[in-house]
Amino acid sequence: MAVSLDARVAELAERYRPLAREMLAEVVRIPADYVDKSPEQGGDPRCGLSNHEGPRLQYLKRKIVEIGAVRRPEDVDFDAFGNLVWTVEDEHDGIAKKDKKIIYLDGHSDTVRALRPQWLEKIGGGIDAYDGLQDAAKVDKAFLQKELGHLPPEGQWDRLLFGRGSADQLGGVVAEAVATKILLELAGEGALKGAIVRAYATAAEEDNDGGGPMYVVSKVWPGAGPELIPDVVILTEGTGDSRKGALGIYRGQRGRMQIEVAVKGKSCHGSMPWEGKNPLEFGGAIVAEAARRYDNREGFLDHAFLGHGTRTASWATLETPSDCAVPDRFVFRFDRRLTVGETPQQAVADVEALDAVAAARKAGLTVDIGVPRYQEPTWRGYSPDNPQIYMGWLTPEEHPAIQAAVRTYAGVVAPNVPEEGAQGGNLRKTARVDRWIFSTDGVGFPLPVEDTTVAVPARKAWVTSGAVKHPAMFGFGPGIEQNTHKIGECVDERELQHAVAFLARFPSIFVGM
Repeated sequence: MAVSLDARVAELAERYRPLAREMLAEVVRIPADYVDKSPEQGGDPRCGLSNHEGPRLQYLKRKIVEIGAVRRPEDVDFDAFGNLVWTVEDEHDGIAKKDKKIIYLDGHSDTVRALRPQWLEKIGGGIDAYDGLQDAAKVDKAFLQKELGHLPPEGQWDRLLFGRGSADQLGGVVAEAVATKILLELAGEGALKGAIVRAYATAAEEDNDGGGPMYVVSKVWPGAGPELIPDVVILTEGTGDSRKGALGIYRGQRGRMQIEVAVKGKSCHGSMPWEGKNPLEFGGAIVAEAARRYDNREGFLDHAFLGHGTRTASWATLETPSDCAVPDRFVFRFDRRLTVGETPQQAVADVEALDAVAAARKAGLTVDIGVPRYQEPTWRGYSPDNPQIYMGWLTPEEHPAIQAAVRTYAGVVAPNVPEEGAQGGNLRKTARVDRWIFSTDGVGFPLPVEDTTVAVPARKAWVTSGAVKHPAMFGFGPGIEQNTHKIGECVDERELQHAVAFLARFPSIFVGM
């Protein structure tokens, strides 16, 4: 049965590759209908970005019903946050819902800014940020090869789909939809026996990492029965690396937070600086000392698998009467990546303890240090108001979820890729278990270890990572990490196909572990 189901899943994933490519091309393209129109004309210059995903998600909802990725239209809908969620199961497998394995698929539907004019200028006019490849003869191939982390040999470029979000991470969302279609089609062959799959296309991840899952964790899970609490979460963010290969199995990532420093001084005319107290100069000293202490790794932990914690100045704003005055207020933020063992509280305390902070206060300036809150409403009008703290996570390699992932790769991916010896970001014959460098929706799922609002049966085998607990999580998705957020962003349709196969086969293997 196992070998037969492997073959059936792989066969359908290949058959539906054109469908997956068509859907991905459309969800990449959709903002083009809106970005050049005013709101009065029905447009939205920010269409496709965080909190502006509506048209893309509405399309996905319609398409999920149309292609048969749910049994009934009512099995797919939006939650109050704005996440698109759909559910599939075998309702005739004779297993009670409370006893089934609950598998979440998660992918975000927003992208970063397209920078459309830069695509046309730098690539030579042959590729559009939304419409993809337009004229291969105009493409500056040397620029693409220099800009992107990985490209296949030029003779295989017809396999690539270009456009903003193709690698980060609309391909993963499309893979979820096509995989649930296959799961339903193969339900009679055991593909869904003993499992409930809840698939998500989340909103606002780029601006508020994990905001969509945070809504689920805080509003859906408390008081919920075991049929809503995941045994495993598969994050479909791209897991390719330009040197190590495509489609890795990623079992962890560092967390991150924003630390905001507001330095309030006294403004005066620039010709008489002694009359004022300059927040820019004192604040600049804080930034410089923070950078120096990071370079010396003072106060930062290291982790053999996830890497060390980091801190870098990432954003600033200045309130000043003019460019010939001592400013009134300087506000800046540190992007702080948290490795296992580091806490948000200590990260803030480390900034408070900087000598330059004490010097500014001694000189009579006010220095306020804290964590900003994310308050921009989602496309559905929901106000998250969460502190910008996003905790990291780590699933042990020996966890059944990771072992099931490796077995799934061996069954439906490895037999359908070339022999070992592939280089760069190409597909590998052997599963690669690794971790992300950047952040994903995974940071929205952890709960404090002391949390008692969510009832988690012991059989779900949740994991503890430092001060947080979470369902077993791992990533598997199309896209090379070093190609994301780049001019010329693209994804290989073969990765899309194999991601579909993996997501469609994993539930039955995991249930059988």
